Amino acid sequence: MSLMLPLFAKAFLTLFVVIDPVGLAPLYLALVQDRSEEEQSQIAVRAVVVSAGILLVFGLTGAYVLHHLGISLQAFQIAAGVLLFKIALDMIFVHQERETPAEAEEAEARQDVSVFPLAIPLIAGPGSLASILVLSREATNYYLGLSVVLAAAAVVIILCYVFLLLSRPLAKVLGRIGINVVTRVLGVLLAALAVQYMLDGLLILLQLPPAQAFGLDDA
Repeated sequence: MSLMLPLFAKAFLTLFVVIDPVGLAPLYLALVQDRSEEEQSQIAVRAVVVSAGILLVFGLTGAYVLHHLGISLQAFQIAAGVLLFKIALDMIFVHQERETPAEAEEAEARQDVSVFPLAIPLIAGPGSLASILVLSREATNYYLGLSVVLAAAAVVIILCYVFLLLSRPLAKVLGRIGINVVTRVLGVLLAALAVQYMLDGLLILLQLPPAQAFGLDDA
């Protein structure tokens, strides 16, 4: 049990920082502010259910996909680290572009914004998908490790739902400056995590034989 707590903590903090439920709240509010409270609640439920399903599929099938594509965990860790570092820089400089202007215009024209852009890419985006894949592979070293990672992901998704429902009072309490401060702090933590991902992958690759490191060894 004691071995599960560090894994749960790592998975929870990683996904919480990447998804950033606090920063998600004002984006959600901007998309649904002209809708009734009942509609807002329905949109929040659909968004978290869809994003949870996507993360669950990636968590369960990630190892299978990587194996059959011939991608090592270390290579994926480095790629994920680069991607997460880019996201971290955007968070630190408050330059979050989780959707393009064209996507935002399309989302506003649609009646239902729960799947796009809320579930994808705001919650289940490239960073969270990359993180769940890396964490699911690392979890194979622990007994019931994958269950622990998925449980941590479930807690983060539940928190996303809570922050979506509390988006209006949260935006009033924190204000734009408060939300920016929280986002920047999470961005710094995410940058450190991204560097650690890259370092872990590089250190293991440097210790492997060349054929194995470059995926040329089918054994």
